[in-house]
Amino acid sequence: MGRFAVSTMFFHEYPCDYIFDYVAESGLDCLEFWVETPHFWLRDRPEDELAGYIAGHPELSPITVHAPTLDLNPCSINPKVAEISVEYTIEAVRMADRMGAAVVTVHPGRRTAKRHPSAYDYRRFEEYIARLREVAEKARVKVAIENLEPRVNALLYTAEDAAEVLEREPWLWFTLDIGHAMMASSREVDRFIDLCIERMVNVHVSALGGNGRPHHPIHNDPAATRVLAELADRGYGGYLTLELEDMVFEKTLSSEEKVVLLARELEALEEIFS
Repeated sequence: MGRFAVSTMFFHEYPCDYIFDYVAESGLDCLEFWVETPHFWLRDRPEDELAGYIAGHPELSPITVHAPTLDLNPCSINPKVAEISVEYTIEAVRMADRMGAAVVTVHPGRRTAKRHPSAYDYRRFEEYIARLREVAEKARVKVAIENLEPRVNALLYTAEDAAEVLEREPWLWFTLDIGHAMMASSREVDRFIDLCIERMVNVHVSALGGNGRPHHPIHNDPAATRVLAELADRGYGGYLTLELEDMVFEKTLSSEEKVVLLARELEALEEIFS
């Protein structure tokens, strides 16, 4: 059975010590710490405090980490934007390693213009991968690249593209975002499982809402549970990380309501992966 986690961004508005408490209260046995969690990010990333939260919740260890992505793009046409995006990602890998995390998820980037990626964008991507390779070789944490939403300018949103990168880079791991893949089709999710499951160490779990967007709850959602059942049948035993957007609900959820919702999501996961 895998480890059941939730992204800390579901508790976006709370201090980090509260977030660790809420995740533990829900019954989940791990969390994915987004470096951009506001209480951490806006206070200059106090690692000593994060280490304390981790030590105070051994039942959630080892955690996973998600590198910064907001406002960032390692394949940007703007060289300064690209450079700072790469640096933030590399520092996230090093921080994850210092925190004893098991996995750090990184984004592949995108073409700045809303057009198909060009040769220039792929050169930027290769430079980014080379920088990641260098830091990953010195770290114990597994660096896992994530598939993006199927947009015209996105890099790495098809199963074939992900498989090609993983074949070229044997040190690199994979984070499957179910919601992103389902935006293309249920068949695309199956292709990711077929081609990438051997390198899969984390799965971002969410259902599509009526608007066709991800980050909705999975309990009682047949499409999401079908994908998860396929992963279970194929023997997947890595991290399963709920990526839920609290803004999709009709009203603002209290911390208690969020904990209850996570407990329901956990029940659905345990039923599939038991």
